[in-house]
Amino acid sequence: MQNRKWIAALLAGVMMSATTGCVYRIDVPQGNYVEQKQVNQLRIGMTRAQVEYVMGSPMVTDQNDPNVWYYIYYLKPGWDKAERKDLHVMFKNDRLAAISGDFHTPSDFYRPL
Repeated sequence: MQNRKWIAALLAGVMMSATTGCVYRIDVPQGNYVEQKQVNQLRIGMTRAQVEYVMGSPMVTDQNDPNVWYYIYYLKPGWDKAERKDLHVMFKNDRLAAISGDFHTPSDFYRPL
């Protein structure tokens, strides 16, 4: 009788530990999802409205320098490592002057519209 209780307890413990590893964990995306094809549409000299049309609203605008927009994307997959991608868009005289961050600058970026 005593052995049956131990076997039942051991079996219950094994079943509980096996099922806890199967818990679904959701992906948590935050910020602006930006793709390289969007960045490829940017050209030097674009207005703020044109940049916003292509990229969407920026996640953050710098309070000390309103000529810098930040597009930040953060993804925490359920079981994988977190991923973060940044794009900084800089304006001069209300025209797009430069971009930097985790995306490649398009080859025709310096060719005005």
